[in-house]
Amino acid sequence: MEEPKRAERAESEPAATTAFEDYPLTRSEYISAMVHFYRGELSRADHWRARLDPTTNWAIVTTGAMLSLGFSSPDHSHVTLLLALVLVSIFLGFESRRFRYFDVWRSRVRMIEENFWIPMIRRNLVSPRSDWREFVAEDLDCPTFKLSFREAAGIRLRYNYLWIFLAILAAWIAKVHIHPMPARHFGEVLERMAIGPIPGPVVLAGVLLLYAGALGLAILAGGHRETVDEVAGLEKSPESWKT
Repeated sequence: MEEPKRAERAESEPAATTAFEDYPLTRSEYISAMVHFYRGELSRADHWRARLDPTTNWAIVTTGAMLSLGFSSPDHSHVTLLLALVLVSIFLGFESRRFRYFDVWRSRVRMIEENFWIPMIRRNLVSPRSDWREFVAEDLDCPTFKLSFREAAGIRLRYNYLWIFLAILAAWIAKVHIHPMPARHFGEVLERMAIGPIPGPVVLAGVLLLYAGALGLAILAGGHRETVDEVAGLEKSPESWKT
């Protein structure tokens, strides 16, 4: 008895599949599917956005610990602050990688919001971008990063890490100037910048080169997009919600 039933079910499955693929979606089915899809993509974007905060927190805590160690005694070497610079750079690399993944989901969420939700809210069912469904479908079929690693690093530098780097630089200059006693001239400060056999001018040149590269990345990141966050120009129209 079971074998004939299995045969009948096997014969009917292709026909059912074909019927489903050929059957057009109704308006309510389409909207319901888009709602669930949007919620899933938003959840993914939120998950990766939440992963950005721990690396920034690690960088801040590491910087604070290294500054405390470096200034706790005049005998402590200024190398601890340069080590903080290295560790913060590593955290920046971690966060840039995470930001690239976040941007994959965020780009889909924004595409749906701009071309599906905004027309529905305005009751003007014309999407600003006519091929947005093809874009989302292709990205689901073959996900790709929308940002290069360099662009992601520049964005995180511009909005977070540049201030941490500046704090380390200021602390390093203060350290070599006041410890073990206040320097009387720039030449003495330059001598204190030495690390073992590496002379002070070489160390200073390396630090300045690193900061020049970081500043260049941050500046170039500002021209990549008009906005990196979802909120754009909100401070320019605070009265718009009152009218």
